[in-house]
Amino acid sequence: MSEARAWGWVASLRDGGTTPWAAWTAEADRTGRLLPGAQQLEVLRRVNLAAAAAGGRPDPVLVERVLTASAPGRGRPDLELVGAVEELAYGPRPVDPADLPADELLRVATNLLAEDLAATGVPALPRPRWRRPGTPYRIAGAPWTAEAVREEMLRRGRPPGGRGAVVHVLGHDLATMTELAFVARSFADGGPAWHDWVTHAAAGARPAPRADLAEMARSWVERVGRRRVTLVLDHAGLGRQLGTRRPLPDVVVPSADATDLVRRTSEPLGLLVLPAEQSALLRHTLLPRLRDHPGPQLRLDETGLAWAREAGDRVRREVDAADYAVAGSTDQLVPRREPGPGVGPDDDRVLDLAVALLVEGPAGPAEREGRP
Repeated sequence: MSEARAWGWVASLRDGGTTPWAAWTAEADRTGRLLPGAQQLEVLRRVNLAAAAAGGRPDPVLVERVLTASAPGRGRPDLELVGAVEELAYGPRPVDPADLPADELLRVATNLLAEDLAATGVPALPRPRWRRPGTPYRIAGAPWTAEAVREEMLRRGRPPGGRGAVVHVLGHDLATMTELAFVARSFADGGPAWHDWVTHAAAGARPAPRADLAEMARSWVERVGRRRVTLVLDHAGLGRQLGTRRPLPDVVVPSADATDLVRRTSEPLGLLVLPAEQSALLRHTLLPRLRDHPGPQLRLDETGLAWAREAGDRVRREVDAADYAVAGSTDQLVPRREPGPGVGPDDDRVLDLAVALLVEGPAGPAEREGRP
């Protein structure tokens, strides 16, 4: 056993080194009471790799934060380096950090990202000081889409509400509703992983609550009456329906990997801030940074799509029977996309994204480079 070799590796990583533990041979004197955990050391090595690829070195403050970070959710001590300590008959076995799965390393990385978010805070959101007259409205339906539309209308000086407001229940085909429901949940309170969530959603008698357009419409009819509820399935004319001249911009949907990173970060963030601030930090502080890291969006696989077609047809029949006012055709509730391989998050790509955000720092590239 060579603890001195381990301290030599720690010194190298502090200095920007990228050599894996198994290839490291040099020794050094102890510089702390305890060796950092294997997870933290491997995350730091990857931070160094990412910084070197960008032509620099990580912030020394970040280096020390990684070395002293915790790995939430483990419920057991940090893992030790194989070959650096004597293996005991009890407790977790020492490991080669390179053998750790990305899921284990993400526990460290997301804890650091959560700390960054809590320290950065929610940016001041643009709110007009005036209110333009216009058609009274409310926005409901698919949560991810509805929230984006509400924010855009606020930017235009058109807050929701008003006497006799018509409720516009925004919907999509059930495959898209299901995918966006997972995105909305990830940005709200985390929740289960994509595969587990879809499996559970597809096993239910009804779509997931955030994807059940028929139930959303029924709920609003009970509150305001049928004459003041419109289902919006064709979004091209939504701006005109809301009384704004300019078309509404397309709703930005983060990639599958970005969504999963948000979902994972939500858990440690929820220990640092209150629920309302948690959601605001994820949507208004983290989401803008993720736009610099695009990628494929979530997509149901063939099994999930087959379920969405069958369930979507049931939703269509419910909506037709209820005789709601509909902008568009109820046939749009049934997915028409071609079957194909599903798109879900990949743990290794999610880890790479987390490391990239740590290297960028809380401000992100736009602020550092002075871009508008």
